[in-house]
Amino acid sequence: MPYRRLPNTDQARLRALKAAMKMGNETPPFKLACTQNTLQKVRYFLPVFEKTLAEQMSAYGFQIKKNKEYIALMKRAKLYISHFVQVLNFTIARGELPNAARKYYGISENSGQIPILNTEKSIIDLGEKIMKGEQERIANRGNPMTNPTMAVVRVHYEKFLEAYRYQKSLKETTNRALNKISDLRFEADSIILNLWNEVEDSFSELSEDLKRDNSMKYGVVYVYRSHEKKKISAKNKFVADQLDENSEDEQKEDSEKQILYSPYLFIN
Repeated sequence: MPYRRLPNTDQARLRALKAAMKMGNETPPFKLACTQNTLQKVRYFLPVFEKTLAEQMSAYGFQIKKNKEYIALMKRAKLYISHFVQVLNFTIARGELPNAARKYYGISENSGQIPILNTEKSIIDLGEKIMKGEQERIANRGNPMTNPTMAVVRVHYEKFLEAYRYQKSLKETTNRALNKISDLRFEADSIILNLWNEVEDSFSELSEDLKRDNSMKYGVVYVYRSHEKKKISAKNKFVADQLDENSEDEQKEDSEKQILYSPYLFIN
């Protein structure tokens, strides 16, 4: 026996509300399986929910697009900063600079290792230190480092820093959109639950099959267990299509969550 399942994705919520709206527009009031009060709630709420969901998806999509550019700039800045420190170590190893020169750059005097740069913060911090240190060392009559020069390192560092700040603002925009849609989910679930209860009550005197067939026209979703899916006839292919759509929604939202929590998408 299939069981009713309330929407658990935003797309499924949207689909349920649109199905109810469609039936409300096409069915005379005296034949509706839900009350006018509930239908009015759907009419008022659906445009707001759909618009907010579109804004959230747009903000999210734009952040993902810009994130690719951001990662490229971050890797570039990391490469030049690490190369600069590597050249510094080589210069000290050749005896052209004393070990104490590392102190200008905020690096331990006897450390020949390149600091670990595995976060945005570590890149920003070391970038600031080596730029300031190179300036101080040259002011104390030191020769400028070359290959790469600090001027080249600065160019790539500042491009990354600008992208970092922009990506941070995009994150804030996405978070605001996520908070808005999150606030609306509770109301959506409440409206859909009440609507589906009214619809099923309206068809309660029919057989189980007819009750489900009529309720599904209003967006009510019934889930068939794996062994029951195989028995669904061509007549009930709509049910199978509903199940497939909900499954795809869940997989898509799970995939989006994985990207959302990527260490490179949300700024540390």
